[in-house]
Amino acid sequence: MTITSIRLQELRKARGYSQQDVASLIGVGRTTYLKYENGDNRPTRKLNELARLFNVSTDYLLGLTDTPTESLTQPLSQSLSKERGVRIPVLGRVVAGIPIEAIEEVIDWEEIPQRLAASGKFFALRVCGHSMEPRILEGDVVIVRQQEDVESGDIAIVMVNGDEATVKRVKKQEDGITLIATNTSVYEPHFYSNQEIRDLPVRILGKVVELRGKV
Repeated sequence: MTITSIRLQELRKARGYSQQDVASLIGVGRTTYLKYENGDNRPTRKLNELARLFNVSTDYLLGLTDTPTESLTQPLSQSLSKERGVRIPVLGRVVAGIPIEAIEEVIDWEEIPQRLAASGKFFALRVCGHSMEPRILEGDVVIVRQQEDVESGDIAIVMVNGDEATVKRVKKQEDGITLIATNTSVYEPHFYSNQEIRDLPVRILGKVVELRGKV
């Protein structure tokens, strides 16, 4: 095993993430991420995203320094308070025709690190329903980077037919996309053809980059 693989394991377990959680949040398959932790592959292309996710430097992940960030030696909330964060709105729902910034939809606020905020435009969404259990529970908050497209396997905020947006894993196919719930025992995957994506429409609003458990 490499220093990088060992540190990835330590950081993931310290945050309470499963391997699938981390894989989804950085946009790779679980098998790919497992190779990072086993030391079979180096996460070269995903290094920056892993560093942001775990709130450490890339040098720490690469073993070039033994000093990660203050977040590993004291509670995360305490370390973030020393870094001037950027407030983003927590929305109770996202519906068609209502801008992300609509103040009447803001139910709370979350802070994200400045370096993350500098990488795009963000909002947070309080999860409703049970489709993404057991990893994402009703009442949890997800941090979302606004973007119109995601990679296959990413967890995204998706709006279908102008209805309220939902949190789903996106699987891309040549003839369309499938929206997949984690709780597959209750919620079946739903396939949308390329024609349906245009006509309904099916619209991706953003990529989930962080889960903040509240339950």
